[in-house]
Amino acid sequence: MLMLPEERHAELTRSGLNLIQQAISIFDAELRLAVSNRPYQAMFGLPDRLTLPGASFEDTIRFLVERGEYGPQDDPEAAIRERVDQARTFQPHYMERKRADGRWISVEGAPLSQGGWIAVYTDITQIKRQEELLRARSAELSERVFENAERLSAANRALAATNAALEEAKRILTESEARTRQVTAMVPAHIAHMDRTYRYTFSNNQISAVFPGSDVAVLGRTGEEVLGSETFDRIRPHMDRAVAGQPQVFEITHPPSGRRIRIALTPDQTGRGAYVLSTDVSAEVQSREALAHAAKRAVAAQVTSGMAHDFGNLLTIILGLQTRLGRSGLSAAQVEDVQATLAAARRGVTLLDGIATLTGQREHRPRPVELRGLLDDLAAMTRPTLGGDVTLEIAPGLPDTRLMLDPGALQDALLNLILNARDAMRGQGEIVIAGRAAGRWLELTVTDSGPGFTDEALRRATEPFFSTKGGQGSGLGLSMVYDQIKLAGGTLRLANAGGAQVTIRLPWRSARPHLVLLVEDDPDIRAATREMLTLLGHAVIEAEGLAEARGLTDLPGVTVILSDLQLGDGSGTLLVEAGLPLVLMTALPASDPLRAALPGPVLTKPFDDAALAAALMMVTDD
Repeated sequence: MLMLPEERHAELTRSGLNLIQQAISIFDAELRLAVSNRPYQAMFGLPDRLTLPGASFEDTIRFLVERGEYGPQDDPEAAIRERVDQARTFQPHYMERKRADGRWISVEGAPLSQGGWIAVYTDITQIKRQEELLRARSAELSERVFENAERLSAANRALAATNAALEEAKRILTESEARTRQVTAMVPAHIAHMDRTYRYTFSNNQISAVFPGSDVAVLGRTGEEVLGSETFDRIRPHMDRAVAGQPQVFEITHPPSGRRIRIALTPDQTGRGAYVLSTDVSAEVQSREALAHAAKRAVAAQVTSGMAHDFGNLLTIILGLQTRLGRSGLSAAQVEDVQATLAAARRGVTLLDGIATLTGQREHRPRPVELRGLLDDLAAMTRPTLGGDVTLEIAPGLPDTRLMLDPGALQDALLNLILNARDAMRGQGEIVIAGRAAGRWLELTVTDSGPGFTDEALRRATEPFFSTKGGQGSGLGLSMVYDQIKLAGGTLRLANAGGAQVTIRLPWRSARPHLVLLVEDDPDIRAATREMLTLLGHAVIEAEGLAEARGLTDLPGVTVILSDLQLGDGSGTLLVEAGLPLVLMTALPASDPLRAALPGPVLTKPFDDAALAAALMMVTDD
């Protein structure tokens, strides 16, 4: 009969144990025999049933008590219960006892990590006899020396049992530590320990996932060496308080990446440092800010929607009456008053337009943009409004790659920042616009030489209707900039760097030119679409129908297909088999159920170049 692998393994284990002269038994957590060797049965004269796996410890003790193994017992059942109860504690132990037949044995027991224990029984009769012989024949040895030797012998045996228990505890601790390290390595956060000198003594190697650009080899290095002085200077005061015994939870912005990091510091019980838990909460913070701004915009819309129409009518009447009054032969002083009234009314119109922009729906309309040209146009448009004592500089080193940006929204945002800087500097100073590639971001900064942001402005500047200009400002400029940047998937950060500094980060999306296979059976639509594609910087190959397009899909360099849905000789959806990115065009409305099953993005005719650029970016963005 063939043996199963586990049966073969158990048999090998028993064979190995049988070669050991000492008696060995292993009982599990349920006090059932797991394994024993032949010397165990022979030493105690056990029947076969008590040496089979699963034999009850209580039955074994009952057998030994009834045989007189433990001497005469006034209450055998009480003696059995006492030994079973002791066994259930699973405590390491060592003892020596004299058996009913006059022989001596030592018993060493050690608990197992999975429950139960192992016991080793050694016949020490010969050792005991030698001790008695030594006692009888060594008249020259003092009784105290002999007793000390006897105690030392017993202590050595007890020490050996204790060492065995310590080895088992060490193994359990090692396994537990390995599991703990494995768990911490899987947590999407940086878990570490830092001592009083700010040196890392433990790290789960997730630091680069939370603080991009950091070296994962941190052990023995200081926080300043690993994170940089600018970042660690924001952590150091909290670390000092944590080392002093005060738990800390706070958030910082990681300057190199712009990520928002939440850090929890827990003092360790030794007072020698603190445990560190760092988590990237950028998405949470952005969602929180977006919800807050959405709520404020909703309040603004609710407050203004009921009165905007009537207010607009009143302003129209005021403008008309004041214009008529200005042509009626008034004195110079009266004409000046009329002009002031007209200026105030026109400002009211501007304010209404700003509120409509704030509360209305917007669209992000990216298209290929050459950043240097966009900023040069903005500077040329803006400089006449700044006055002679304000200089506007476009810093060198701008990225020369064409990028997918919404030029109108970006220019509006930068214009707001420039005019805010002009007002903050009171018409005298310098404004610098700089741009650079920062990883997967385009980073633009607008810095002025003014007094900088107040603490309140740093907290509230992007809130609708918050203004530091008193009655001279509407409080909508930075709020609209914030909304425009968020709509583009970017971030906005305010800081003081000499003067005020506003940093805009937008997703880096290269406007890579493509060779587009344009499939359209209407020649006029095909010509108009071809013109839009070439203006966006793409090369075009044209096909009038499905059959012709299929013959062109394998041309070298073709990277994307733009096809009408309903061609004269078939459906444009069949071009998906070419394995190239596919954008479909159709006049079917978005609500048509046929569109729900179409692959990839779908352009609704008619469309403009911005919608076309966005659709191509969806299927080709790297």
